[in-house]
Order: sequence, then C-alpha cells, then structure tokens
Amino acid sequence: MRTSSIKRLVLGGIGAGALLGGASLAHAQAEVATPYWASIQREEAFARAGPMATYQIEWVFRRKHLPVKVIKRYGVWRQIVDPSGWTGWMHSNMLSRKRTAIVNGTVLAIRSAPQDSARLMWRAEPGVVGELGDCEKGWCEFAVDKRAGWVRQDQVWGAGEP
Repeated sequence: MRTSSIKRLVLGGIGAGALLGGASLAHAQAEVATPYWASIQREEAFARAGPMATYQIEWVFRRKHLPVKVIKRYGVWRQIVDPSGWTGWMHSNMLSRKRTAIVNGTVLAIRSAPQDSARLMWRAEPGVVGELGDCEKGWCEFAVDKRAGWVRQDQVWGAGEP
C-alpha cells in the first residue's frame, strides 16, 4: 500500500511538472512581440472573424506550411495576414514558428550561392512554399522537399522583417 502511495506521488509530481513546463512554453510563445512570421502547421486550419471559437469561420486554410504574418495577439488567438493580404483570427495551436516563404511574382531562379551569377540549381513557380533558412545581404536559403538553394529575399513572401 505504501509503495502505491509513493508511486502516485512521484507520478503526480512528474505530471504536474509536465503541465507546468507546457504552461511556461505556451507563456513563452505569448511573449513574442508582434508582428512576427509564422506558418500554418495543420492540413486544415480555420480562420475566424474574431478571437473566439464563437466567431464565424471565414476561411479554411488547406495548405500546411503556408507562411502568415501574426499582427496581434488576444489570449491564445492570433490575428494573421496571409500572402494575399487577407486578415483573420486563428488559434495559436494551428500555427508554428517554423519559418516558411512562398514564391510570389514570376518563376524564381534558385541559385547555388547567394549571388545572381551563381549556378542555377532549379526554378520554382509562383505559389511554391518552402522552408526558409538563413538570410543575408538580400538572399535567403530556401528548401522545397529535398531541394535547396538561395533565392532573392524580395522574391518570396515571408522573408525579411514582418
């Protein structure tokens, strides 16, 4: 009987620690200054007219990793702007801090190094979403699936200062 009481205390303490750790993680996310870049982390994410579940769903995003700009916070809700300029509210659990970008404008040259004279690796059409790496001197690392290279920062949405 005593063993089971000790076991409950230990397991309860571990569970409480996990809950507190999760709470501090959520609190840390809430402390990020707006605006900031984020991406949609779900296959399907709902954007609402306001910052509560009771508000009408205005848009359903079906594009995992799509970059968005977070412009406001209200509790666990984030007001976002998508690449087209549309604005809505999304629950923070639908978003990730993983940096992504989307090709805008014309077909984009992906280079082997951060310069116009570098070897052309491949091309990406407008609308292609990729993971964003480091940016320097107007160029950003950009990876789509297993292909990676460098793109001009001004040719993708989701790079630079939000």
